[in-house]
Amino acid sequence: MIEADKKIASRELPVRKPSSLGGAFFWLSAFYFVYCGRPEDWIPGLKYLPLAKITGILALLGLLSSLGKTKRKFSDVPREAGYLLALIVVLIASALLSPIWKGGALNHTLDFAKVYVAWILTFLLVTTFDRLRRIIYIQSASVAIICIVSIIMGHSQPRLEGVIGGIYSNPNDLAFSIVLTLPFCLAFLLTAKNAIVKVAWIVGMLIMSLALFMTASRGGFVTLVVTGAICLWHFGVRGRRFFLIVASGLSIVVLLAVAGGPLMRRMGAIAGEGSTLQQEKAFESYEQRKYLARRAIEGIESYPILGMGVRNFQQYSGVWRDVHVTYLQIAVEGGIPSLILYLLFFARGFSNLRKLTRRRELDTQTTLFVGALHSSLVGFVIGALFAPEAYQLFPYFSVAYTAALLATVTENDRAAKPPAGGNGRTSRPREVLVRGRKPDALTFTR
Repeated sequence: MIEADKKIASRELPVRKPSSLGGAFFWLSAFYFVYCGRPEDWIPGLKYLPLAKITGILALLGLLSSLGKTKRKFSDVPREAGYLLALIVVLIASALLSPIWKGGALNHTLDFAKVYVAWILTFLLVTTFDRLRRIIYIQSASVAIICIVSIIMGHSQPRLEGVIGGIYSNPNDLAFSIVLTLPFCLAFLLTAKNAIVKVAWIVGMLIMSLALFMTASRGGFVTLVVTGAICLWHFGVRGRRFFLIVASGLSIVVLLAVAGGPLMRRMGAIAGEGSTLQQEKAFESYEQRKYLARRAIEGIESYPILGMGVRNFQQYSGVWRDVHVTYLQIAVEGGIPSLILYLLFFARGFSNLRKLTRRRELDTQTTLFVGALHSSLVGFVIGALFAPEAYQLFPYFSVAYTAALLATVTENDRAAKPPAGGNGRTSRPREVLVRGRKPDALTFTR
């Protein structure tokens, strides 16, 4: 009789196991490692392989082969994904109608468009907190590796310029990537239970900070101060880990003494300190950035709707330089509509974080990573005032993390709610008397 009841119950409540999409997630992880870690720049022989394209295509094929089996559907994709797609469409139109160089702008836009594929794959495949941790871990560990390789290979190179290619070739871009990733490293440090792992994260963060100071990036240092302040507020003050404030202060002092000389000289030159040559270079840099900002505003006035095409401002500027303000960069190259979509996209990231911070039932690990994401995004918003980072993918990844985390928490809430009965109240198991047993021997079924 009991066995019969179990069979009936199993027929009444079929269990459907969603596909884990392990293959697609593996290739998505590989794409993140290739983009963030750039192994082709420091592993011999890999530079001849288009690793980013290979891993991206394989991740997409893995997802397409599993359509209908994913936990999330395309209809679940949040509004920020629409803003990102609209931004790419506007940039493509801008390239096709560019008054300067259509082919180059289109090529750069299509290269940037891969962020949408990675964004959608991240949202659809990162359906658990463990998977989110794994993706963020890949980014954090990759940047730490890049810093180690940069210091080893380019310790004699001024400002580590050109040691690693791609997004790390420019010292300002390298510093920007480091600052945006440090909050995640701190979150991994605080959630680690193994002492060896904790030491590894401490060493990794110190190496990343050392590389940051070696770039002598003034914008990177300002971004570090802002991001660090938000981090210490979340982890130190609100989390009551006051030792982090002391440890961070001591680390900054030591790093400035060890490797902060070039940075301090560049900062001091702005105030008129240092040698005449340093002052001249600092003044020249200041004047050039002022000129580029004015030139960008002129370009926006001339081409307000579609701009002049991605990366075309360098030619338009006359000095082959990007404007060192991300918001002006996206506006002059993609038009004012692109700037609006750009701002709406990142505003959604902050909106996702606000919804998460209002939840009081979040566990410690989730709370830490919410704080890390908030610190990274605030750092980006401030750092974007000092650097041309409109097409760097790290900030877009951070918004994808916020969307995936919010969706995961919401789905877990729904799964935790008991099923409602036909009358709207929670259904209870009915009691079934089993033959041959005492009246108080009861079994339960649904």
